[in-house]
Amino acid sequence: MKLELFYYDACPFCQLVLGVIDELNIAVDYCNIQESMEHLNRLTSDTGRRTVPCLYIDNKPMFESSDIVDWLKENQSKLQKKA
Repeated sequence: MKLELFYYDACPFCQLVLGVIDELNIAVDYCNIQESMEHLNRLTSDTGRRTVPCLYIDNKPMFESSDIVDWLKENQSKLQKKA
């Protein structure tokens, strides 16, 4: 399962999700929308929104930090761990 997190550092909701990813030791590709126009353009073209955090799960976007955290915790046993 491929996970990509679209985020930026100053976003408190992103920090919540980043903390859970770190705590669960889950392998995620990070896509900072403030450091890469490519990431921002992909997010806006795919979803029509600039809203973060957005977790792409096999290229399907999920918004809302609480939904993302719940999904990560529920699926942690199926997710790839960081090397």
